[in-house]
Amino acid sequence: MVGSVALGAAIAVAAVLAAPVSAVTTSRWAGWAPLAGSGGAFTTTMTLAEHPSIVADVTSDSRAGQVGVISGASTWLAQGTAVGAKYGSSLNQPYLNLRPRADTPTAPSLTTYSFRTPTPASGWTFVLGDIDADQLQVRAIGPDGVALTAAELGVHAGFNYCAPGVVGKPSCTGSATDVPTWNPATMTLTGNAAASDTSGAAAWFEPTAPISSLSFSYAQRSGFPVYQTWFASLARDITGAVTDTGAPVPGATLTLTDATGAVVATTTSLANGSYAFPGFVATGGYTVSITPPAGKISVSATSVLADLTTADAVADFTVRDIIPVAVSGLVRDTDNQPVAGATVTIDGLAPITTGPDGRYLFDTVPEGTHPVTIAPPAGYTVDTAPTDVTVPTDSEVPIALPDIVLAANPDVSGTITAGGTGVGGVVVTRIGPGGTATTVTAADGTYRFPRLGAGAYTVSIAAPPEFSVVGSASLAVTVATTDIAGVDFALARAGSVSGTVTDEGGSAVAGATVTVAGPGGASILSTDAAGGFAAGSLVPGSYTLTLTVPTGYVQAGPLSRTVTITAAGETLVDQNFALAAVTVDPGTSAPAGELAFSGPGDYVTVLYIIALVLLAIGGALAYIVVTNRRGK
Repeated sequence: MVGSVALGAAIAVAAVLAAPVSAVTTSRWAGWAPLAGSGGAFTTTMTLAEHPSIVADVTSDSRAGQVGVISGASTWLAQGTAVGAKYGSSLNQPYLNLRPRADTPTAPSLTTYSFRTPTPASGWTFVLGDIDADQLQVRAIGPDGVALTAAELGVHAGFNYCAPGVVGKPSCTGSATDVPTWNPATMTLTGNAAASDTSGAAAWFEPTAPISSLSFSYAQRSGFPVYQTWFASLARDITGAVTDTGAPVPGATLTLTDATGAVVATTTSLANGSYAFPGFVATGGYTVSITPPAGKISVSATSVLADLTTADAVADFTVRDIIPVAVSGLVRDTDNQPVAGATVTIDGLAPITTGPDGRYLFDTVPEGTHPVTIAPPAGYTVDTAPTDVTVPTDSEVPIALPDIVLAANPDVSGTITAGGTGVGGVVVTRIGPGGTATTVTAADGTYRFPRLGAGAYTVSIAAPPEFSVVGSASLAVTVATTDIAGVDFALARAGSVSGTVTDEGGSAVAGATVTVAGPGGASILSTDAAGGFAAGSLVPGSYTLTLTVPTGYVQAGPLSRTVTITAAGETLVDQNFALAAVTVDPGTSAPAGELAFSGPGDYVTVLYIIALVLLAIGGALAYIVVTNRRGK
């Protein structure tokens, strides 16, 4: 069942052109770092896109064996599939193979993709393959800490990349009807009804909302399953020109920010006034901002939205010469970083909001002295206030004001761990001045609430489905003037136990009763046709496993054992028991110390023997009594 589907067509980044032109949409299949670690603790990184950089830190407690980053040379997603038609063939492009924690239905693996910056709301896909004798639950958390709905995950109809008729498919055999079933209520993909090991069953998703954490809980239904994961993105271009009364303006600085406000690229207009941001993820929310060259001021808006969701985008700017006297300055923080979103006002003039470079500029400031004020963006206070500006009579000399310095409010941060290991994808909420806000832990379990105003806050966590909270789920903190670190929480991962019951010949003993007793009570299990038993969702604690000897068998080893589940959530396999079958052939006696009954006749015989024994004992007693009397 181990497939090898890779992700293909490398992104073609267009060169900066002499004049703005429209570019063809390009695609890029994700790159992967080698899978590091060992069974139960694997890590890697996945690079979904480079413009802007979209990278996920990946952790997985998959078991070892047939896992890793696969080249995609032998199996791939062909252009003849629906996902391949949009994102191109994945031939010779890598993908990731992973497994459950253990090959039992009660020991799913958890693989979490913690994105360093939220994903865009369109322009990318993830594909899950080889879903046949297994099932996989998808969980996605947005940057606001809210789980995405099934609709926002953007699932498409399942497909089979090995099915006959798929143009360009690899040399594998599959059925067009062998596709996984999607349950939107539980967000679970389930393989074929027979849980048979087949080839090519897959599904693809195109999320329509940003994601900070994406998790896959993957469980066996039968056999020794492996599943595949691919990511891909689409890219388009932003182009434009800077002009002054129709003439090209070189040397203007253009800054590109994404939907989060983060600066993702900068460039400079060429001699012909053109500029380009080529090969950026095909989504909306981009903003192009201009810093005109010296002596110029923007006539058009200084920032223009650019939407790449369905086509390339064009953002043009018009500038003119500054009319004296110009007054300019910089708003920065105490770490010398520019602050965007600060509103600067000079008395009598329209306010200006700083862009990504933190700068502001007023031209045609009248003669005289004017007060300058600033309204900091949320999370900042004024450290060095602006000074008044005085424009001398008949002066044409530009005036540069001293920097306005803002101080960022304190941060509150901490780490969430389970068994000493950081847990990514955990939703953390803070309530206090300014209302409620949420965030999501990074791959190492860390989180941060930046720039909080002074006051009392409550920080709390919500345990993911696979975990429980150890100790308190909420903590109180008081913010004053300094950062507060170490607001930490502990989780416990659910564990599992499994094993088999066999006879001395190694044959499975079906229908045997195994009791698992521990915190919360006891679970009574019955072995399946293969003699197997498994119990999952075990909270930390000590558990006793006890086998009840079934009819027809005798003890051939210990009937009880004690195991311990810690906060790390161990998967304890091979908790096996052995029995000896009791068989009595005609004319043979039972094993020493045992009575074997093969039918009703055996019971009659035994009763007859018992009666004879009792008669003999009675006769002997009567003889003793008579003898004693004669002796008198």
